[in-house]
Amino acid sequence: MDLLAALLPSLGVGLLFWYVIRGVLRADRTEREEAARLALEDRAADRAEREARPEP
Repeated sequence: MDLLAALLPSLGVGLLFWYVIRGVLRADRTEREEAARLALEDRAADRAEREARPEP
């Protein structure tokens, strides 16, 4: 029982650390996916704008 009482705080902090890092990594992945999607849309809009312009 003493061993469990001694390890419980460390396990709790370890689980909390894991949960926070997991959240940060998921947020980063989502942000990168969104940035890539926006860049793709921007390139498509630029391409459409160039194609719509008459050539001089």
